[in-house]
Amino acid sequence: MSKKRAVSRQVKSRSKGMAQMQLKWGYFFIAPCIIGLLVFQFGPMLFSFIVSLTYWNVITSPEFIGFSNYIEMATDPLVHASLRATAYYTLLTVPLITIVHFLTACLLATGIKGISVFRTIFYIPSIVPLVASSALWMFIYHPMFGLLNSFFRLVGLPTQGFVATPGGAVPALAIMAVWGAGNTMVIYLAGLQNVPRQLYEASSIDGAGPFQRFFRITIPLMTPIIFYNMIMAIIGSMQVFTQAFVMTNGGPNNATMFLSLLLYRTAFNHMRMGYAAAMSWVLFVIIAVLTAVVFRSSNKWVFYENKND
Repeated sequence: MSKKRAVSRQVKSRSKGMAQMQLKWGYFFIAPCIIGLLVFQFGPMLFSFIVSLTYWNVITSPEFIGFSNYIEMATDPLVHASLRATAYYTLLTVPLITIVHFLTACLLATGIKGISVFRTIFYIPSIVPLVASSALWMFIYHPMFGLLNSFFRLVGLPTQGFVATPGGAVPALAIMAVWGAGNTMVIYLAGLQNVPRQLYEASSIDGAGPFQRFFRITIPLMTPIIFYNMIMAIIGSMQVFTQAFVMTNGGPNNATMFLSLLLYRTAFNHMRMGYAAAMSWVLFVIIAVLTAVVFRSSNKWVFYENKND
């Protein structure tokens, strides 16, 4: 018995030593990622928060002013206008991207011929640089010589101002965002192809129609992917910048002065780095709160097949 105990102790000590060695090597291999995260992510975030508590025009030394930048934001009408514009754009783009690309993926998942060609066609806009696509849509939306207005004149419809009017600028940019979100459709399509075919076959045998199969099988099984794409759409729409910067520069009448664009102009046009840093933290908090709300609500509508009841 004593020999068996000694052998078992040796085995345990060796396994423990092996586990400790594996743990050390694991930390060694992930150390570059951890260092990079601390240096290039958390470090700049901490620095930006410190800067948000100062008045700093880059040229002179920072002057500590506490939470004065945040207090000023609470009464700044331009900040309020940018928050309204950002919220309006988000409320338009997130449902449009979610619904349009989900329905498009459902159509492409019906087994039509040349699905790879259609998948490529829908995906190409998402890899076009935003500056190039903005220039393209500026031509499409041009009030006088634009492609859309030329078509409207051809069929006898009144021309529109699109991005040249305060009321049409944000919806026009939202349509452009839907056009450029082809990667969302590809993710939906990949998820639809993983839905078990036998569920559709069994429901058809039981007499379920296309709409019943869509609402009782397709949507519930796709809710995890809908949830993921919705989170990404919210984060992307809250950070919209390039389209407004290239196409409207915040106009007309500050209709597209999104918070990220106002942040950029405050930092690099007006040289108020502290105020811009405070805006960035407000934007970060808003995105974090919205994401947390969606995550909190996911328990009520997101279905996981392997989730334990």
